[in-house]
Amino acid sequence: MNAAPDGPLIVQSDRTVLLEVAHPLAEDARHDLAVFAELERAPEHIHTYRITRLGLWNARAAGHDAPAMLETLEKYSKFPIPQSVSVDIAETVGRYGRLVIDRDDDGALTLTATDPAVLREITRAKKVASLLFERRGDHTFVVQAWARGQLKQELLKLGWPAEDNAGYTPGTPHEIALDAAGWGLREYQQHAIDNFFEHGSGVVVLPCGAGKTLVGLGAMAQSKTTTLILVTNTVSARQWRAEILKRTTLTEEEVGEYSGQTKEILPVTIATYQILTAKRKGEYAHLALLDALDWGLVVYDEVHLLPAPVFKLTADLQARRRLGLTATLVREDGREGDVFSLIGPKRFDAPWKEIEAQGFISPASCYEVRVDLPESDRLEYAASADDERFRLAAAAPAKIDVVRALVKKHEGERILVIGQYLDQIDTLATQLNAPQLTGSTPVVERERLYQEFREGITKVLVVSKVANFSIDLPEATVAIQVSGSFGSRQEEAQRLGRLLRPKESGLPANFYTLVARDTVDQDFAQNRQRFLAEQGYSYTILDAADLTA
Repeated sequence: MNAAPDGPLIVQSDRTVLLEVAHPLAEDARHDLAVFAELERAPEHIHTYRITRLGLWNARAAGHDAPAMLETLEKYSKFPIPQSVSVDIAETVGRYGRLVIDRDDDGALTLTATDPAVLREITRAKKVASLLFERRGDHTFVVQAWARGQLKQELLKLGWPAEDNAGYTPGTPHEIALDAAGWGLREYQQHAIDNFFEHGSGVVVLPCGAGKTLVGLGAMAQSKTTTLILVTNTVSARQWRAEILKRTTLTEEEVGEYSGQTKEILPVTIATYQILTAKRKGEYAHLALLDALDWGLVVYDEVHLLPAPVFKLTADLQARRRLGLTATLVREDGREGDVFSLIGPKRFDAPWKEIEAQGFISPASCYEVRVDLPESDRLEYAASADDERFRLAAAAPAKIDVVRALVKKHEGERILVIGQYLDQIDTLATQLNAPQLTGSTPVVERERLYQEFREGITKVLVVSKVANFSIDLPEATVAIQVSGSFGSRQEEAQRLGRLLRPKESGLPANFYTLVARDTVDQDFAQNRQRFLAEQGYSYTILDAADLTA
């Protein structure tokens, strides 16, 4: 296929792709491009994507081949694709699957290459060689029994991602069925489950509000085995438990919580990441949980937040089916490769706008409200050290009046006001006469406040980042982000996600992020917005003065 002279893309030889945002085909091109390319910059008119090795391998693992990816570029590109890019994509994608981890008839792990040269190349690396112990012919090595996860990590670093076909332990059978009275899995949720089981392990990427938990429950019902579910915090654990009891045939006696407060080990056990990473005398105190039962399925909720120590623990769980659930594969620590190696590649990815068009998540409008700092604050900002400037800008008192104006504008709706700093949250709660919820709020109190918000008793709730993850507040229609975590793309996605669950009220969702003009706060905001821009959301710039006039 030849280039389209009027296409919205320009593909460059450095593997960057420029997208003309105003082009009539921009949305279609963005949708197809997001399968294998990552958005790097998203200013007003031209968005920049980069084609990375990991992006290509994730796309290949999800069922997309190199000709299809090249066809996307050719279909939308204004100019011919540079030959170096075409060759590079074909060769990079072609590396996936040329090394296969399997089991022989005696149950031993093996590593097989499609050609001896690849095997010779990877075995010259000392870290790989130490994981292999017996050569079988020109194409195969026997792998140390404990080294399945570590081998995949090392091979990925060398640029040779291995396809893992070594199978999984079935775990202890346990009857689990969906109690589907009044509801059923949506087509895309079932498709995600089917893709997961076709391969055995991997990550399902779905927008917040699109039913990632239901995908987890569907996987549990299909596997019918003891299941360990790892979640971000205790509130999330309680919500998972409530959903399990509501939507499956499991009873309270079969579903346990393993957290800082409760230590139950039952056929389905929900544990927090914090408890797994808790140490006593320098040792992980709760590692026994990973082998407490013969788990047949391990579910990682919000897998993009998986703490680094859990990767090491996960390397030892490669014989168990692993399902990662997330709204974004973006990790701020750059360890997407470890997710790929140890949890598994992306198996399903549904674009946000596509699911919105089907009516399964609410449409949302995003606004960046630019706030001018008064002269005194500008002078303090200018005189401050670099590491102090972000806090000064993000927590600027000038933002308070803007929050008040937005709360008044949306009076009667359910509004989340989100802040990063405790003193800022205290001030906001006082000024708005609204309850606040932070990391120090007891779990019982958190659940009470969330419930009052759901029921409409409380209309405005001031929260810290504890409300970012796995919190079910379906009737929230407005979020006002007063300050965020530097340039965290995943946090921006999670915060918008709080608003995307369909509303009984039918009200549209509005997401406001308040930014101090001409400061690092504005610079970080641009980075935070990249992921949402990749999903097709655009930010309308508002001037705070127009809101407070």
